[in-house]
Amino acid sequence: MSNPHSTKPIITVQQHILQEQRRFPGSSGEFSWLLSGITMATKLIQAKVRRAGLTDILGEQGDINVQGEVQQKLDIYANEVLVHCLSARESIGVLASEENEKPMLVHKGSENANYAVVFDPLDGSSNIDVNVSVGTTFSILRRPEGASLNDPEKWVLQPGSKQIAAGYVVYGSSTILVYSVGDGVHGFTLDPAVGAYILSHPNIRMPSQGKYYSVNEAYSDTFPPRYVEYIKRLRSGVLGHKYGSRYIGSMVADFHRTLLKGGIFLYPPTETNTEGKLRLLYEANPVAFLAEQAGGMAIDGTRRVLDIQPDSIHQRTPLVVGSRVELADFERFVCPS
Repeated sequence: MSNPHSTKPIITVQQHILQEQRRFPGSSGEFSWLLSGITMATKLIQAKVRRAGLTDILGEQGDINVQGEVQQKLDIYANEVLVHCLSARESIGVLASEENEKPMLVHKGSENANYAVVFDPLDGSSNIDVNVSVGTTFSILRRPEGASLNDPEKWVLQPGSKQIAAGYVVYGSSTILVYSVGDGVHGFTLDPAVGAYILSHPNIRMPSQGKYYSVNEAYSDTFPPRYVEYIKRLRSGVLGHKYGSRYIGSMVADFHRTLLKGGIFLYPPTETNTEGKLRLLYEANPVAFLAEQAGGMAIDGTRRVLDIQPDSIHQRTPLVVGSRVELADFERFVCPS
C-alpha cells in the first residue's frame, strides 16, 4: 500500500511484525498472532482514553490492588482488555499483570503455549483525570526449557536479558506503539482514519547525549546524597551544557521523550522506598530492553537492569536510564568503585 502524497511505502505494524518474525524460525505465525493481541488491546484502550471525559470511566474504582494503590477505573478496564485479547492467543501460556497478585495460567495443557506476556496495563493512570499522557508497557518471554505448565511463576521470573520482545504504547496527542524484538527499535503511530498503526519512527536511535534530565525533584530530600549531587552536576554544565528539567509523571511518557531526545530519566530509591518504586518485570525491564536496543543504557543505580534475576513477580527496583554520555558519567560519579 502506498501513500499518494509520498514516495515512501506505508508499512503497518502487522506487516512489520511479519517481517521481524523471520528471526524466529519455525514460529508458523504464532509470534505475529501474539503481538496482534497486544495491538488490538491497545487500540481498544486508546479509544476509551480518548472518550474518558465523556463516559463514566474517570476517577477511582475504590479497590486497592496488589501494589497497595487505589485502582482507577481505567486501570481495571485496560487490564481486562489485555487479558481478554491475549487469552485468545493459544501460543500464550502465562499472563502476568501489575494489577493481579499472581500470574494467570491460560491454555493449560496446550503444547502450543510457548510464551509469557508481562504487562502494566495503564502506567500513570492517575494522570487521566487531568488529561496527561499515560501508557501501556509489555514484555514477552519464552517458556523456559523444562518449565511446567503448573508453575507459571517460573515462566516470568527470568532476567530481562531473556526478553524476546518488549514495548510500550503512549496514549498522548497521538497514540504511538514502540517495540523491539531484539533487532532495533521501531515506532508506529495509530492512524485513526484507518485504525492501523503505521511505521513513523523506523530504527530509533537514542542520541548519545541529551539536554534534559527527568526526575521527581519534590522527593530530592529523600534521595541518596550522591543522586542529589549528580543532579546538581547536570545543572552545572560540567557535561558541556546546563541541563533543563522535564518531568511528566507518567514513566512511559518520560521515557518516550528520553528515547527520542536523549538525556537521562532517574527514579531513585528513597528513604521510604529503599528498594525503589518501579516494578522490575512490568516497567524497568521493557524500558531497559528498548533503551539498550536503541543504543542507550539502563541500570538500577549500580548494575545493569537486564542482568537482575527477579525473585518475585512484583519486585521493585530503582531505575536510571538514558543516553550513554549521561549514564557513563552517572556510573563514574554515583556508583561505588
